[in-house]
Amino acid sequence: MTVPSGSTFAIKSAIVSFLLATSCQSETEKISPTVESITESVYASGIVRSKNQYQVYAAANGLVQEILVKEGDLVKKGDPLIILLNESAQLNVANSRLAAEYAALEANRDKLTELKVAIDLSASQLQNDSLLAVRQRKLWSQNIGSRVELEQRELAYQQSKTNYEVAQIRYNDLKRQLEFASQQSRNNLRISSSLANDFIVKADTDGKVYKILKEKGEFVNTLNPVAVVGDANNFYVELSVDEYDIARIQEGQRVLMTMDSYQGELFEARVRQIEPLMSEQSRSFTINADFVKRPEVLFPNLSLEANIVIKAKDNALTIPRKYLIGDSTVLLSNGETKKVTTGLMDYQKAEIVSGLSKEDVLILPKL
Repeated sequence: MTVPSGSTFAIKSAIVSFLLATSCQSETEKISPTVESITESVYASGIVRSKNQYQVYAAANGLVQEILVKEGDLVKKGDPLIILLNESAQLNVANSRLAAEYAALEANRDKLTELKVAIDLSASQLQNDSLLAVRQRKLWSQNIGSRVELEQRELAYQQSKTNYEVAQIRYNDLKRQLEFASQQSRNNLRISSSLANDFIVKADTDGKVYKILKEKGEFVNTLNPVAVVGDANNFYVELSVDEYDIARIQEGQRVLMTMDSYQGELFEARVRQIEPLMSEQSRSFTINADFVKRPEVLFPNLSLEANIVIKAKDNALTIPRKYLIGDSTVLLSNGETKKVTTGLMDYQKAEIVSGLSKEDVLILPKL
């Protein structure tokens, strides 16, 4: 059986292409161990958080009457953000203020002055009746006058003394009542003002308004946030680590990160806190880390991917992990297999502790 010349040429070309491809493949598959640095790390996904970032809640229910800030504004602690509409609270404040002014001690000073005058008059009367009683006793001791006159003078003195004491008691009682009413009305005013103040949503800390979650005229309750506020300049990283890796994480470990917003750049942080409670939904732990190297411009909730460095070693003998067979065997260029002892591993490389040298040549094992 003969083959057409065109078919012969096609077969030869295919054989040449296969040999070239096999030759190139075999060349690229041969490698020797390399001395370099290697790190072992744990993968984590995460987001950027603003320090002191929090959701702002209203202390009362109501309609949004006015929004005093816009997203991106810098605010100080106590600055009003949103005003809620509530006429009854404002009327209660006005009534409490009127009651406080009416019951104020200074406003009732005339009543106290009146009783003070009565005390002074009764004191003068007491002094006068006391002198008359003393004089009458002297006369009686000299057998001058009658016993009835002495008894009348004594009775008048006792009556004046009683009147003086009663006047003092009335003055003290009235003063105590006025002070009580004044303090009570001031307390009521503070309570009403505090309740009215609940309809003004304020910032709890200094920072930047990152999000306004309500619009004018919208109903607000105490269960749903109305805004998000956080530090304008200080940021940290919130990472999510799988429960299988959490035992290897420690405070102070190095974190290397990449962000979609800054492709091609590498940033660094340090583990600051390991939150001890695992999320039952994601079966992961939250790790907080502080920036060591960060972009100039950051925004809350930027996504990132990170590697938390567990161990690191310089001048390690390494090979690509794909050249390992079962993490303990390699295939030499002469076709022999050889046992090796591995050390640190990352996602691409493995450290060879023993079993190979820099002069050995490996080939990629077939799957």
